[in-house]
Amino acid sequence: MPGPGPHTIYALGSGQALMYASGGRFGPHHCVTYAINAFFGPDMGSFADWLSSFSPGSGRVLGSSVEHWIHHPFYYPLILSLPLSLLYSRLSRLLLRKGILSGVSHRPYIIRSAEAALNLRQCILLISAGSLSHFFLDHLFEENGHTSMYTWILSTGWWETRASINLDSVVVISILCTVLIGGFIYIHRLKSEHRKSMKLIVAVAGAYCLWCASQIYVVVPRRPAVGEEADLGVLVFLAVFYFLPHWFCIMSMNPAADSTRHLPL
Repeated sequence: MPGPGPHTIYALGSGQALMYASGGRFGPHHCVTYAINAFFGPDMGSFADWLSSFSPGSGRVLGSSVEHWIHHPFYYPLILSLPLSLLYSRLSRLLLRKGILSGVSHRPYIIRSAEAALNLRQCILLISAGSLSHFFLDHLFEENGHTSMYTWILSTGWWETRASINLDSVVVISILCTVLIGGFIYIHRLKSEHRKSMKLIVAVAGAYCLWCASQIYVVVPRRPAVGEEADLGVLVFLAVFYFLPHWFCIMSMNPAADSTRHLPL
């Protein structure tokens, strides 16, 4: 099981990259809130269970009950995101007022005239991102590699015999990959909005998953969707536990300030 170190380093590392890439729109307040929820958040129940082990009576039972509900990628933000957001937003304002945690960008060519504390919406997004990032590591490195999620990912591959090479699979996957790469080049050749390329990636990924799912769960007898590869499980896992939390972090960024001015390099 990943301990405090991997969870915190993963979240702070990716948060630091977002801080640099966003020019300060994803600031230290975002990064710390994201990291706390990536490490301590879903493990609150485990921590409560550990504390209750020192108390007599029903404390241990209460701790175990809390752990069952809290240590979950979706239950944790559903149950606690609102009360925790109220707490984090107040702490953000307090830290900003006391000057303990600066929200100013330190990139040399950007100056921001105002700092902003996190609001409720930003905190909810960061709590949700932290929870999903927590389970990005947990699903891969817990229970000796036999977690239900990891087992399902592998089940979408073909491990019984040598996977056959189906012509229709080669054609479908070739078309999808060609559309993805060719469409991406075409979109950026015209210098279009990045949202168009994101829509293209989502559309192709969705079609790819539908093809794999049809071969695994619809066709009888089951056929290898993409040779022996577990592409369906990998794509679903990455979408939910890698891309979605980082998208939540991007959505939580502060809006670009009108007072931002660029200095000559």
